[in-house]
Amino acid sequence: QVQLVESGGGLVQPGGSLRLSCAASRSILSLSLMGWYRQAPGKQRELVAVYTAAGYRNYADSVKGRFTLTRDNAKNTVFLQMNSLKPEDAAVYYCRYVTRTLDEYWGQGTQVTVSS
Repeated sequence: QVQLVESGGGLVQPGGSLRLSCAASRSILSLSLMGWYRQAPGKQRELVAVYTAAGYRNYADSVKGRFTLTRDNAKNTVFLQMNSLKPEDAAVYYCRYVTRTLDEYWGQGTQVTVSS
């Protein structure tokens, strides 16, 4: 089992910034995937930004240039720096961890609200 603890969500005005953190209870090295998804009310969960098995970062087109995914391997933590937030970025953000054997784990989610 892997526990994922997310933090950093909250209320921010349009144009503002937030930094999300996802701390894993196991190593984040040698994974198939780790990163962030989001789900807005009435919509499907969608990819935001993830590290692939090869260590590349994939971003949703809607967040490119505004969001940055980083990691601290020593702390088993990935971060999502979100800048220039828009109302359409509001959602529950989930951390996803997929092992090499494709076992999948999700965090509990953290709410991001973008409103003036």
